[in-house]
Amino acid sequence: MASVLDLLAEASSRPRYAFMVLNLIADVADAEGKAGPFVERDGVPVTLRDWLSDALTPMGGRDPRRMALTSRVRDELARAGRLPVDPAMARDRINAEVCERVRASAKTNLSRAVSELVKAGLLHRHYAGYRLDHHNRGGQRHVVYTIVGRARCLMARAGAPVGTRPAKAKRQGELALN
Repeated sequence: MASVLDLLAEASSRPRYAFMVLNLIADVADAEGKAGPFVERDGVPVTLRDWLSDALTPMGGRDPRRMALTSRVRDELARAGRLPVDPAMARDRINAEVCERVRASAKTNLSRAVSELVKAGLLHRHYAGYRLDHHNRGGQRHVVYTIVGRARCLMARAGAPVGTRPAKAKRQGELALN
């Protein structure tokens, strides 16, 4: 793990963000380290990029820029006459528009972080979909990430549900408090 962090510190302009992305990919990767092209969320398949973007979105919830975006969206919808009169419906409409804009921005940040992870040798990227595996995107193909190299240490939890660790996993320095 320490060598992965060192590598990220050298290779990435935003090493903490890149590590979060890598860790999320490891959480949904199969035993071979492949994640995507789809992830199930509430029983519905979602593209891996959308899932990652949505998973990273709460990180900026209290960010002043996010609050400013919410105000801007409220003003834009009011000026355009598309803001419902009912306060609950207006709040839902504003939140939906903010989520859409944040997702688009998150995809850009995600692509940058993944490119840095690919350059660092921690991840491979290819596209799979409608017809066949292909190295170029488009044509109804979606991204698939494969964890490689030193980053495979993050997959020790493979097979466990997303966000959990095996119950009997003992790590050095960990005390069993029952």
